[in-house]
Amino acid sequence: MSTSTASSVSARFAALRSRGECALIPFLTAGDPDLATTAEALRVLDRSGADFIELGVPYSDPLADGPTIQAAATRSLQRGTKLDDVLALVKEVSPELTAPIVLFTYYNPILHRGIETFLKDIKAAGVAGLVVPDLPLEEAEGLLVPAAAIGIEVTLLVAPTSPMERIEAIAAQSQGFIYLVSVTGVTGVRSQLQDRVGDLLTRIRTVTDKPIGIGFGIADADQARQVRQWGADAAIVGSAIVKRLAEGTPTEGLAAIADFCQTLKAALK
Repeated sequence: MSTSTASSVSARFAALRSRGECALIPFLTAGDPDLATTAEALRVLDRSGADFIELGVPYSDPLADGPTIQAAATRSLQRGTKLDDVLALVKEVSPELTAPIVLFTYYNPILHRGIETFLKDIKAAGVAGLVVPDLPLEEAEGLLVPAAAIGIEVTLLVAPTSPMERIEAIAAQSQGFIYLVSVTGVTGVRSQLQDRVGDLLTRIRTVTDKPIGIGFGIADADQARQVRQWGADAAIVGSAIVKRLAEGTPTEGLAAIADFCQTLKAALK
């Protein structure tokens, strides 16, 4: 097995920024339609232009997820996918990938396993970063401090409704990058992105020089291009990838996400 060429989240963003590139971060739900297809999807996305890959751990009560990703998580759970299965998959595939893997999980599974144990387990599997959508800023320190010690970068989310004082506090603590949610509500494809996201991005830039990724609602190459024009460091694309992978046979789904990923990356250059 080859040695992983994946770097830390921060190091990868620094390299992309030095080349003036906007990162592409596709999202997958682990275990949908099955773990073998997820493993192949990671490889496909990695060679089709993904700069990072966000891998969702299926969860029974996904508050931030829209219908497409909720349905994918439900299908995965119905097949019996567990966190240990997801980590075994990452351990198998991550050495082959250039793109760092950012794990997306809710806070309850972390607390259930124990914060230190969870962090050590995902680090051993080859995970580079972590996004926890229901982790409140007020409780973040309990995860951020041990994560930093272990070498996992925990990225915090900024909502478009957050007051500037809170945005500044989130930006100060977020590791790797800042995840700017482009809409109020759940994930899902949108017909257009709101211009105020660009204004908010500009305001966040006044309080931090950390990379900023925009997610929730990016559906096509035009919207990815819009995100780049606003000056974001990354476009995060979830539902549109998950939907394509789920359509037709696994082979057809993999071909569809390869084409889509290449189209998105071309729009971000």
